[in-house]
Amino acid sequence: MNKAELVERIAQRTGLTKKDARMALDATIDIITEAVAANEEVLLTGFGKFEVRTRKASQRINPQTQKKIMVPEKVVPAFKPGKNLKTLVSKRLKVVSEKGQLKVKKA
Repeated sequence: MNKAELVERIAQRTGLTKKDARMALDATIDIITEAVAANEEVLLTGFGKFEVRTRKASQRINPQTQKKIMVPEKVVPAFKPGKNLKTLVSKRLKVVSEKGQLKVKKA
């Protein structure tokens, strides 16, 4: 689902116009983005938590030159799904093996 499809569903479910639904979605995304960028957690009970996590500096190998390079430590945004979201996904979807590859199918 892309943003336009999400706006459409919000409009259908809430009775808002598409313009108002887009404004509400944009405001929500902006607020979450600003909060996470300010190192604040955004907890939506049952859905999940937006937060920042740190990554340690590490040594990697450049695949083109085969030389070792240092990747500096950094801060990255992260999302941790809530219990309700995890439960719903595990009830509605299942993992199947097709031609040696794992795929997701409806349960």
